[in-house]
Amino acid sequence: MPAAPPPIDGVLEAALYVEDLDAAKRFYGDLLGLQLITEVEGRHVFYRCGATIVLLFRAAATRQPTSNDRLPVPPHGAEGDGHLCFAADASALDAWHAALTAAGIEIEADFCWPNGARSIYVRDPDGNSIEFAEPKLWGPDT
Repeated sequence: MPAAPPPIDGVLEAALYVEDLDAAKRFYGDLLGLQLITEVEGRHVFYRCGATIVLLFRAAATRQPTSNDRLPVPPHGAEGDGHLCFAADASALDAWHAALTAAGIEIEADFCWPNGARSIYVRDPDGNSIEFAEPKLWGPDT
């Protein structure tokens, strides 16, 4: 029997699929303040969020095979609303609620889970479910 692989260190990238890259840039860059890393017009925009990179792709563009032999990334894409959760402590959640509301973003849900962790849910311009939650949602070790 082969040896077990080493443990995974974390999530390096998380991807969502959007149609309107300009609206995504206003939401993720301007409103949320994520740091822009790179973008390719009509295809994608990438942001840094802590140790994770948030990849925003136009699914139709990423389903096309690459013509770059140096970066042979397989085609991919998804349909329907995705989900991404940003970590925020309790005091930051109040500030996020106020900032999102002031920006005209509807708060879809704001509640506490059975363990006491609070979550706020909104939709990005393409309908993806975006959550802001206390890290204790997943236990004391997170």
